[in-house]
Amino acid sequence: MSDGEPLDTASARKDIRPVLIASGRSMAEQVTCLPHLLVGLANESIVSALVCPPGVDDGRLVAAPAEVLTHPLVDLPLMEHFGVERIATPLEKFKPTVLHCLCDSRAAWVRRLARRLDVPYVLSINTLAKKFSTLPISATRCRSIVVPTETVRSSVVKAHFRFADRVRQISTGTYVEAEPVCFADPERLSSIVVMHRLDQVLPFENLFRAVRLLVKEGREFTVVVMGSGRAERRLRRFLSEHDLSEVVTIVPPLEPQRSVLAAGDIFVQPEPATTFSVALLEAMGLGMAVVACHGGVDDLIVPNQTAQVFEPGETQSLRDSLARLLDNQDFARRLAGMAQTYVAGRHSVGAMISATLETYAEAQRSYSH
Repeated sequence: MSDGEPLDTASARKDIRPVLIASGRSMAEQVTCLPHLLVGLANESIVSALVCPPGVDDGRLVAAPAEVLTHPLVDLPLMEHFGVERIATPLEKFKPTVLHCLCDSRAAWVRRLARRLDVPYVLSINTLAKKFSTLPISATRCRSIVVPTETVRSSVVKAHFRFADRVRQISTGTYVEAEPVCFADPERLSSIVVMHRLDQVLPFENLFRAVRLLVKEGREFTVVVMGSGRAERRLRRFLSEHDLSEVVTIVPPLEPQRSVLAAGDIFVQPEPATTFSVALLEAMGLGMAVVACHGGVDDLIVPNQTAQVFEPGETQSLRDSLARLLDNQDFARRLAGMAQTYVAGRHSVGAMISATLETYAEAQRSYSH
């Protein structure tokens, strides 16, 4: 128990036994912050469990002391919505006091599971709400809706106004390096890193056109695009047709994500994000210089303070932002340092753990059987 902490609060925390329920999407998007959360819970003497899909490499969670269960048995569409009884049996032995649904795609299933186990649950929503949202939320058992940013909070409140009083903003936590990693080695070829789904062609074509302009102007650098998706074949063809295959490399998502990012200088977010980007947060914490597209979930993006900003589809603006960072490495490092300061003040791992524990405790207190 920390100095000055009320005894009843400390006692309440000892009684918390959360089960975190992840989808394949949330495991991929929260690949770094989820271990932070699990380790933080363990450090507070909280025994937790994680339910995740089959085939997920839980090797990334080795340092996180949590019981790991698999659901569904077969990773096929719609299968996750069945088998409540199969997973409820081992969870009953675990004796959970609260469920934490980490992805809105599992909201309906977790709602049924909470009813079966007769426990409250917390629902995390990290994406902007769709125009006509039909997200199933239990008025009885869902005690809190956790969001990472103000833009997501506003979107969720508007879409689910009857639950507005249950929406709680908890900033995703990360660790900040002592010095920016960008351009730390002047002998190394400058590198630009992109971590993004390859589902849309236009944002990447805009990026690649900006890269082509920079190459024609005589700049030497490399670009690594990490991702996969339905547009990958068309994007590879675009690179080949515009003689960019030697400059731009497309690779599948690599782990550990933080180590991969640490090897880069500039991080690019090529289009407005509809989901809070943990990759962007990690890039800022590491001290990469950021170039980001304005709009969407853009709470981390403060022009000329945390990032160079361009508007969607503006090739020349994107080219100018990249050129400024490539040509003036001192400026790039100052920008990265300001972003680190911004993240350190607003995205503490300790604050995330503390707020999450308070949310679990409140869910248990307010749940009426």
